[in-house]
Order: sequence, then C-alpha cells, then structure tokens
Amino acid sequence: MSPNGDSALTAVTFGRLSTIFQRLVRCRCWVVLLLTASDNSDRILMLNDPMVLTPVADAIRVEPEKRIRDRSATEKAILKAAKSLLAEEGFQNFGVNAVARRAGCDKQLIYRYYGGLNGLVEAIGADLGTWVKDRIPEDTGGMFLLTYGDLMERLSLLFLEALRDDPLVRRIVAWEVSENTEQVRRLSEARSKALANWLDRMRGSLTPPKGVDVVAVNAILIAAIQHLVLSASAGGQCAGLALKTPKDWEKAATALKRIVRGVYG
Repeated sequence: MSPNGDSALTAVTFGRLSTIFQRLVRCRCWVVLLLTASDNSDRILMLNDPMVLTPVADAIRVEPEKRIRDRSATEKAILKAAKSLLAEEGFQNFGVNAVARRAGCDKQLIYRYYGGLNGLVEAIGADLGTWVKDRIPEDTGGMFLLTYGDLMERLSLLFLEALRDDPLVRRIVAWEVSENTEQVRRLSEARSKALANWLDRMRGSLTPPKGVDVVAVNAILIAAIQHLVLSASAGGQCAGLALKTPKDWEKAATALKRIVRGVYG
C-alpha cells in the first residue's frame, strides 16, 4: 500500500478511536490507564483488563457495608449525645439542633433515624429500661439471701450506689417532682417500670413478714435513697448529714441497713 494510503487508513482509524473514546467519557463507564511499556510504547488498559476490573469490583462490594456500619455508629453517637446533653442541661436546652451539634452530625439524621425529638426521647426511655439491669448485678455478691430483709438490704445499697453514679437518672428523679411534661412522664415511666421488674426478678420466692405494707415501705425506702443522692449532688449534705466523703456515705449506708432491718427483720 502506498504511503498516502497508509496515512489515510491511520487517519480513519484514529478518528474512530477518538469517537469511541469521547462516547466512553460522556457515559463515564470506562476506566483507562496509560502505561509506559518497557519498549517505551504506550498502551491502553480498558475496563475489561483484569488489572482494572478487580479493584473496581472490590470497591463496589465494600461501599454498602461501610454505609451500614456508619449508620449504626451514628445512631449510637446521637443517643449518647442526647443522654449527655439531657443530663447536663435538662430539657430547657434539649433540642434537635443541640443534639446534632454535640453528636457531630446533620440534624436531618435525627429525623431519619429517630423521627425527631419525641422519637429520640422514646429511645432514651427504652435505654433507661435496661438501666437497672446494666448497673445492678442480679447475683447475690456472695451473700446468702435467706429472707426478704436480706434481699431488701442488698437492693437498697445497690440502688444507692447506682444512683450516685448516674447523673442522667438523677436528673430524671428531680424532674419527676418538679416538672409535669409529656417528655418527663415518658422517661419516668420507663425508669419506674424497669425498677419494678428488677424487684420482681430479684425477689423470687422470698416473701416479706406478715402485716407489712411492702409497697408503702419500699416506696419510702426508694424515696429516701433518691432524696439523699439528690441532696448530696446539690449541696453535699442532707438534713445535717454530710455526704461528701466515702466515710460519710458509709454512715448513710449503715443507717439505711438499720431501717431495712427494723421493718423486715
């Protein structure tokens, strides 16, 4: 073939390749790598080249799993942020924007995952449903619980310790006697239900002494414990009893045990 014929063929071939190349660019369905071979000639690797196809396929498989993990982590971060914000500032500054800022996420994710502020409060309430179980062990701690008095002594001391260690639950206890809103009622009901279920599980077959109004006595015991902890948190004392040092709390625990034994034996 003449030199002119070769030039014409080359031009046609180049034109077709250029057209194909432009179409691939427009549809964004190609991967191209320009490599320099050992003989200094250039070659093009298209999408069907194994060197290109394998990493692309791997990337496609990984992406959905990453999104799932991110959602789970974001939900936990939102719930944690909401609980800490509620414990520190109460309902006065509790809102979607504030929670989103603390969680470091877009507020739209709170609507997407929890349906808004009410749904988030319900999620906190559900989380509080496991509060007693998570913080107070159901084993006897080496004690022989032979009587109802043994049981109530241990439970009273465990409840005292758990309440001292949880600022959010202390807030909820304070709100129960100072605020009457739908949000507070939801959290209060979740906490009360968890506490009642816990008492039933721990009691088992043990029965209180005859003639004792268990509901009234236990309500007063729980109220006394709650008031001690709230007073200590607010001013470090309760009715003249200092509640600052471990020794102070040992005195309170000893008095609590004597009250329990005085009623239940």
